[in-house]
Amino acid sequence: MSSINLSNSPFTREELLPQEEKLEIQKKKGALFIGIPKENHFQEKRVCLTPDAVNALTSNGHRVLMESKAGIDAKFTDHHYSEAGAEITADTAKVFGCPMILKVEPPSLDELALMKPQTVLISALQLKTQSKEYFEALATKRITALAFEFIKDDDGTYPAVRALSEIAGTASVLLAAELMSAKGQGNGLMFGNISGVPPVEVVILGAGTVGEFATRSALGLGANVKVFDNSLTKLRNLQTNVGRTIYTSTVQPKNLLKALRRCDVAIGAVRGRDRAPIVVPEHMVEYMKNGSVIIDVSIDMGGCFETSDVTSHDNPTFLKHGVLHYCVPNIPSRYARTASISISNIFTPYLLDIAEHGGLENSLRMDKRLKSGLYFYRGILTSRSVSEWFDIPFKDINLLFF
Repeated sequence: MSSINLSNSPFTREELLPQEEKLEIQKKKGALFIGIPKENHFQEKRVCLTPDAVNALTSNGHRVLMESKAGIDAKFTDHHYSEAGAEITADTAKVFGCPMILKVEPPSLDELALMKPQTVLISALQLKTQSKEYFEALATKRITALAFEFIKDDDGTYPAVRALSEIAGTASVLLAAELMSAKGQGNGLMFGNISGVPPVEVVILGAGTVGEFATRSALGLGANVKVFDNSLTKLRNLQTNVGRTIYTSTVQPKNLLKALRRCDVAIGAVRGRDRAPIVVPEHMVEYMKNGSVIIDVSIDMGGCFETSDVTSHDNPTFLKHGVLHYCVPNIPSRYARTASISISNIFTPYLLDIAEHGGLENSLRMDKRLKSGLYFYRGILTSRSVSEWFDIPFKDINLLFF
């Protein structure tokens, strides 16, 4: 009898041996112990849970340990959280010692070192900014990790990405309105349909969620809006969602240049697979009006204007070819309280569901939405996209548990 050839198998000999079947008898509700550390990433001001969300969790018998001043940048004080039932500590290591960690930004390698083995981590992943060492640290500690930007809803959309895109789209118009005033280097124009005054001209590149909410806000302020995207479906959906007929076009250089020469504000909201495509080359920016404004929301993926360079919330703008550029990667952090409430609204139902199902493992079995956010399970990489990006072997989560 020939022995099993394991050379092409992803499993070890022990993993292929028959196992006794374990039947689920009863689903027991579990109590969660969640740690929320203060965000130390550059200019990150958001927090995962609002005091109201903490109150919802503690009222259901769960424990929340918060690092002191974790919500201060979003204008939530320690007193707000302690009144909601959270425990407050100044000891960072104690917070990272909790069995479940909730963060906005992914933890740094120093923060990962503070975490105990087999911790559950729920945070953003931000794949394009990660290093291989980050995943090696997760594997060493046998950590189970979920990325909230990977979590899919029942309709196939990504609720966290959409929520933050809504904020970024609306914010892009508010920022443009601020920059156009004569207070800075703008033309002293005001968004608003003032009688007898020609309206502000806005060009929006990209008809996704950011583009849609930028369009809504600009139209609400009385601007003339032109939207460019190469997807006719997205352009059609945007017009339907906005509820009125606006100028839409595919990205054709002749039409785009004509629109950019006349516009007062250009908003870039185009995403790509690995990098945002450069839709507006430098020579087109040279044709734009002096004092006009570019808001490049795509800058976190490299930017869709060739003249864009990353800036920060402290020094957000620069002038190039007479055009004022705003290229801050983390726009929602500027509106930390709104963004925190939005993120908290997404986290809280999932946390209550995890507890209701008796822990994360049961919840992953029952909830396909949550399973889509999983990228590490007990130190084993389960995400194909992470595997392809970093050339690390992965295993399908459906083969690890049933």
